[in-house]
Amino acid sequence: MAQDERLICRSSALTDGGVGVRFMWRAGSQLIPAFAVRFGGTVRAFLNRCSHMPMELDWAPGRFFDTDGQLLICSTHGAAYHPLTGQCRDGPCEGAGLQPLDVVERDDAVYLDSGQPGRVEPDSGFGPPE
Repeated sequence: MAQDERLICRSSALTDGGVGVRFMWRAGSQLIPAFAVRFGGTVRAFLNRCSHMPMELDWAPGRFFDTDGQLLICSTHGAAYHPLTGQCRDGPCEGAGLQPLDVVERDDAVYLDSGQPGRVEPDSGFGPPE
């Protein structure tokens, strides 16, 4: 692990189209909710803010995917996002997208990439599962 990388979770905490891991991303003095999910074998992370309105997406802690595990769904207005790109696929987000965070998966763990500004902090009890 590079010195400035921050652990988000163990790789085993993320299954394809399954429960995501919430964490807080600190940018300067601001703490912003974020999450990591796995889709098609790839881990992606995004700020937990719908592009339609700045509301958190998950309908329960870590529940971001639709019932088919194919799209990330905003629980408030139904905006649907592609889990690899974060681009809006349907709903009131009209072609906007989620703000991605760069992550690296190696040695059975997921880290915020060292080149990504900001840092990872626990999310009020919803942080990385053990």
